Amino acid sequence: MKQNGIRFALAMIMSFGIGSAAMADDSLQTLRERGVIRIANTQASPPWSYLGQDNQPAGYDVAIAKEVAKRIGVAKVEFIADSFKSFVEGLKADKYDLVMNDLTPTDERRKQVDFASPYGVEEFYIFVRDDNQDIHSIKDMPGHSIGVTSGTSNESWARKHMTTSDIRAYENGGLVFNDMAIGRVDAVLSSLFGGEKYKKVNNLPIKAVGEPLTYQLSAPAMAKGRDSLRDAVSKAIESMVADGTVDAVAKEWIGPDYHMTAGIKAALAELAEE
Repeated sequence: MKQNGIRFALAMIMSFGIGSAAMADDSLQTLRERGVIRIANTQASPPWSYLGQDNQPAGYDVAIAKEVAKRIGVAKVEFIADSFKSFVEGLKADKYDLVMNDLTPTDERRKQVDFASPYGVEEFYIFVRDDNQDIHSIKDMPGHSIGVTSGTSNESWARKHMTTSDIRAYENGGLVFNDMAIGRVDAVLSSLFGGEKYKKVNNLPIKAVGEPLTYQLSAPAMAKGRDSLRDAVSKAIESMVADGTVDAVAKEWIGPDYHMTAGIKAALAELAEE
């Protein structure tokens, strides 16, 4: 029964915007002939995407995107930097062909763009300074300020579930941790390994508190009507899950103890039970 529920949840993620009389399109063939697929990411949200020491895009999403391009038969990837809040409009305006940067297939986004199969998942926690003695869980957040990255699903979640907190949105997800470290904001809502990455790289005096607040899946997004591209990307990701590629890439870019495919299955199971 649980496996059936997971399949249903996965189908729901992919099905929004697919008409019953959807006709085959040539979006995949066009990309193959062009030889280049344009993929958007922020290049400012490690471990998902950021600029490496060679000033080139790096990270989990970047590595997955390159492998997806290879498996769908497109020779080259052109990465385009953009912000979370611009991704949906960027797809609709044909600024790029895919978004692959920790983008969650929310109901609102599915009304505007299509999603392929999920390739990532996060557990979200509240982070505070090491010396904070007031905040131990979400129950302690009323009256306190919390930083989120503008346009992300964690901002949407905070505005829905933390209505008695002072929610402050940042264009640059990295700055929010720095502001918390120096006392400008009381807490940050972030993925566990995203927060831990900032803590380690920038030597910040911060910690995660309480229990995970939510799971958030990430999946490739594309403009509506590009069914052949969506189906090919989904097939590529599903093959990468099956052959161990997704877990191997996650261990390289996120950490040796993180099991990405197990987390994806858990998130889909939770979604199926809602």
